[in-house]
Amino acid sequence: MRADRVFAYGAAAGLLGDQLLGDPRRGHPVAIFGRAAGAVERVLWRDHRGWGALHTAVCVGGAVGLGAVAERVVRPSRTASVALTAAATWAVVGGTSLAREARGVGRALEAGDVEGARARLPHLCGRDPQALDADGIARAVVESVAENTSDAVVGALVWGAVGGVPGLVGFRAVNTLDAMVGHKSAKYRRYGWASARLDDLAGWPGARLTAALATVAGDDPRGAVRAWRADAAKHPSPNAGPVEASFAGALGVRLGGTLSYGGRVEHRPVLNTQGRAVAVHDIERAVRLSRRVGLLALGVSVAARLLLKGRTT
Repeated sequence: MRADRVFAYGAAAGLLGDQLLGDPRRGHPVAIFGRAAGAVERVLWRDHRGWGALHTAVCVGGAVGLGAVAERVVRPSRTASVALTAAATWAVVGGTSLAREARGVGRALEAGDVEGARARLPHLCGRDPQALDADGIARAVVESVAENTSDAVVGALVWGAVGGVPGLVGFRAVNTLDAMVGHKSAKYRRYGWASARLDDLAGWPGARLTAALATVAGDDPRGAVRAWRADAAKHPSPNAGPVEASFAGALGVRLGGTLSYGGRVEHRPVLNTQGRAVAVHDIERAVRLSRRVGLLALGVSVAARLLLKGRTT
């Protein structure tokens, strides 16, 4: 079976597995990678960019290498190749878990349980929940759904289309390392620099595809394009900006503004200034938009893989 068809069948099966089953409950490969990366960090950590770059190279290179070896081992068997691609896709995408956590916060807010919503918010993002009221929590959830649609679904499919199983696991390794050491704390400002920059590079194509698909799948395509063009560059993240701006325009809401991370207050520009304030019911709308974007991304990624392999054969 040709590699393009292996990816098509495997990625579709893996995304279906995620939608039906969610993340693996035990022995999640991402959690195993996180523990391994933590062990490497304990050996290598120095307050220096070079040591951080070595950490990134060891962890990401190891993940990509294991993916390449596994893909090569199963290559003689069509069934095993599809199964490996499906398992890798299921392991690295997280659309169902994203939707489940977002809806859990939404249900708590609908019931008037703001404290319960605050308790669940850290499962989605790293903001300080105690600094947020109900409206602020709803906005944080919508922003997290938008950004994680790119990070947890679309980006992985894009790199799977480019590199097969090594691309899938490599992207998730990069994204996981950024979450672990890429933030601007005193400990990781230098050590995590390489991981953060690599995540920016790896996330670039998936973020633009997510933004483009949100304009197609949302309720207001013109509004999504307008917000993307006008406001994306104002965001401090080169990848979250286009995604959150297009989601804001597609949903007709305002995102951005004041937020707090780890006790550090940030005043971010407002995205889609023509939109209204986020309401609780917009959480469900954002989840549905995320689902549609993920399915469209699967179709685009499979088509791109078929086109790429067709040109090389």
